Amino acid sequence: MIVASGPSAGGVPIEMARGRAKVIAINNSWELAPWADILFACDAKWWDRHQGCPDFEGLKLCIEKPACKRWGVGHVTCMKPDDRFFHEPKGTVGWGGNSGFHCLNLGVQFGVKRILLVGYDMHIKNGLHWHGSHLSGLNNPTAGNAERWRKSLDAAHKEIAKTGVEVLNCSPISALQKYPKAVFEDVI
Repeated sequence: MIVASGPSAGGVPIEMARGRAKVIAINNSWELAPWADILFACDAKWWDRHQGCPDFEGLKLCIEKPACKRWGVGHVTCMKPDDRFFHEPKGTVGWGGNSGFHCLNLGVQFGVKRILLVGYDMHIKNGLHWHGSHLSGLNNPTAGNAERWRKSLDAAHKEIAKTGVEVLNCSPISALQKYPKAVFEDVI
């Protein structure tokens, strides 16, 4: 399961996943699942603003080497600006423009059979994030960003389908078009 920061994530009973699923939390969404297995934030500025997120006890991952070194965070190689979905080498992901793409790419590489997407809204009609705007100095999404992210994630569905991994979109207001929607409580 991957918990992104779209406004819909705030209304999902994520605690139901505790002990039942492996969880990747993106950015501030670790606050919805402090017991998550992985905290992923692609931006060095996020790690800096959160001082390496010392209260999170799981694995921490980032694509920016300076932040990894500064905060003791594991490094994931990102093939920026390539939006393709990478199967190999493990720990190398496509760009896609956002952490949600990176985490979905990693989730498939981990060899899981099913991935639940939470908070993958891919538009800003209902707000920017479940937690409001990021702290000053951090970027917040624009409508154009969200549309670009949606397109890159939807384009990845063909590569994901080849792996046999089932991806279910548990974000009821999501603009994603290529992943079947599901009610979180019914599929966890």
